[in-house]
Amino acid sequence: MIFFASDHAGFNLKQILVEYCKNELNLEVQDMGAHTLNPEDDYPEFISLAAKEVSENPQHKAIILGGSGQGEAMVANRFKNVRAAVWYGGEEIPELSREHNDSNILSIGARFVNEEEAKMAVKKWLYTEFSSEERHLRRIQQF
Repeated sequence: MIFFASDHAGFNLKQILVEYCKNELNLEVQDMGAHTLNPEDDYPEFISLAAKEVSENPQHKAIILGGSGQGEAMVANRFKNVRAAVWYGGEEIPELSREHNDSNILSIGARFVNEEEAKMAVKKWLYTEFSSEERHLRRIQQF
């Protein structure tokens, strides 16, 4: 299961990525909100719902979106067992965050990427496995 959440700044890109994951990648997804575009909404309300699901169900992942992705990752990382990585461009971070850090939430800065870049990052992130190398396991166990 892939959980999605965003505020108003990430709303449009979230809608696109939900459909991409469902229809092109054939994944099971659940949209935790926002469900309507409201310029006055607050991201913690929605991000915390997705982060809670990942925290309680380690086999699940989430993709969260906001203007920069920074605040969203900060909210998500407050939950036990969550390792949210911020992405707002470039091709290596989605893979490295999975391989080295076993990230289970990808936080996307929607104001800094376009639709095709976001799809690329999501696909790389979802299909990259954690390396399970001893040094990476050791580091994750330290926090």
